[in-house]
Amino acid sequence: MRTLLCALCCLLLYSGHTYAQNSADCRTAIPVCADVPIMGIADGTGDIDDFDPEVITQTGCLEKGSGVSANIENNTSWYVFRAGTDGQLGFDIEALPAIGGTTVTAEWDFAVYGPFDESAGGNFCSIVGAGGAEPIRCNYEVNNTAFTGIGTNPENGQEGAPFVIGSQNTYDEWLDVRAGELYYIFVNNYNTNFNGDPEPYMLTFTGTSVQADQNTALDCTLRDEFLGLDKIACEGDPAIVLSAQNSPAGPDIVNVTWSVDYGDDGTLDNANLLSGATATQLDVATVQGSSGRYFVNIETSVGNILDDVLVTIYGEPVLDRVEILDSNLSIDPDRNNVQFFVEGNGSYEFAINGGEFQDDPVFNDIPPGLNTVVINDKNGCGTTAPIEFLMVAYPKFFTPNADGINDLWNVRGIEQLNDPVVFVFDRYGKLLKQLGVGGGWDGTFNGRPMPATDYWFRFEYGEEETSGVFVAKTRKTHFTLKR
Repeated sequence: MRTLLCALCCLLLYSGHTYAQNSADCRTAIPVCADVPIMGIADGTGDIDDFDPEVITQTGCLEKGSGVSANIENNTSWYVFRAGTDGQLGFDIEALPAIGGTTVTAEWDFAVYGPFDESAGGNFCSIVGAGGAEPIRCNYEVNNTAFTGIGTNPENGQEGAPFVIGSQNTYDEWLDVRAGELYYIFVNNYNTNFNGDPEPYMLTFTGTSVQADQNTALDCTLRDEFLGLDKIACEGDPAIVLSAQNSPAGPDIVNVTWSVDYGDDGTLDNANLLSGATATQLDVATVQGSSGRYFVNIETSVGNILDDVLVTIYGEPVLDRVEILDSNLSIDPDRNNVQFFVEGNGSYEFAINGGEFQDDPVFNDIPPGLNTVVINDKNGCGTTAPIEFLMVAYPKFFTPNADGINDLWNVRGIEQLNDPVVFVFDRYGKLLKQLGVGGGWDGTFNGRPMPATDYWFRFEYGEEETSGVFVAKTRKTHFTLKR
């Protein structure tokens, strides 16, 4: 998907530890590797509520606090890693003194979510934030050592065990990972530090796979893909920041050029969005028109580095139209099928008349008259209020044989409309009957029975007075007279 070209003789060398920029939001989680320890600095709750504070009060062992300002998120960091080999994996989170101080004040907790399959697509952060994925490892105990994590506590040799409230075991069990699996780590400082002051810690990966080869235990190319994973955001979210400063070029940047292919169809729409020696950061506005593949060309003193990332912006669902389907041949006008069409490129689910959500936009056996539909964006970008739609139902055939059963034909549900009129035509377009709300057509014209065949209709109504209500439209407005 992505190509990284570099004419540099070597990459930046790190020694001791790596200083990682912090991301307090899951959608911009920092890709990490196991080759060196990472010094994290958690400094706030971020721009996005990864866990809706009014809905998510518990995720795994993490709980919302009792204080007014309490939240599951507080002084948070998000990391993402891809397993490079099969094996046992863990990590240590070591609490460090606050910058410029000598006292450890942070109370670190964590949760690990996954494994996720990248080939399956989807917004994993929305799945986590909506409670659709519970942590597979976590800790929410009071730490009585400077360490918490997965595996074995290096300070006292305490072995990890499944979380039990009040067990005081701040280590969870080892992870058994498979190459290619994607995991998210949520690190949380739940102490009394609700002021967002930066708090440092050291994150070190451990386990047999790391001992075998710390350079391959995690897929380090995930970190080297310096624009990161493909981005998914919602309209109105904070701007997506694409940075060239994380590239292997380091400070050796002569010029940077950003470009974009809005349709991701292989054709650049703007070859020079932003350029210059100081154009190391591109802010992508979270509007639907910003979706596309973004490219960066970094010129250095010894060569060029290229990278790209796909950015997709989803908006709140907007109902476009409702259509009646011709898939039900029942004579019963109370049994009709409809399909909902939504504007935009999101992944949606639907619920009608207060029922359960379903992915399929087709619903069967909708009663005539006013109904409601609620549309939810599965990427976490919004849910509509109940939208009224009028189900206009009609028998697919009728039998005017004076037996008292299905002798008359008319459109049902139009009583909700203003000044509705139904016109019945033969196949040549000749008007045979004009109907209102009451009564129906008995299959005659000028007193003579009409032959058994297909007939057509249309209905009209005062649309201005019916504003705010979607009317289900028919695709093929015909019905059958049988004798």
